[in-house]
Amino acid sequence: MALTRNFKETVIQRVQGDPTFAQALLDEAATLFLNGEPETARLILRDLVNATIGFEQLATLTEKPSKSLHRMLSPTGNPSMDNLAAIFMAVRERLQVSLQAHSVAV
Repeated sequence: MALTRNFKETVIQRVQGDPTFAQALLDEAATLFLNGEPETARLILRDLVNATIGFEQLATLTEKPSKSLHRMLSPTGNPSMDNLAAIFMAVRERLQVSLQAHSVAV
């Protein structure tokens, strides 16, 4: 029987051990938002928050309740642009990286 690992645990371990992967996830989340795929972007960003700063520290950095941040980054969340910018900035600063969004050919 094949052994399997929990996907979220795998992402957390990879983000914590590979800064390039973490930055790629952040870039992908930004790209997805800008290209009209906010649901997927929120899920990637949620996994990245869990793997890096956690929702409690994000709440402190953004001055938003942790519960609200969880809702914002849920599949049906609807964060404002100000809240989204604050989340991206907090994660970007934690990773100490710049952010690059890529255009998608249509």
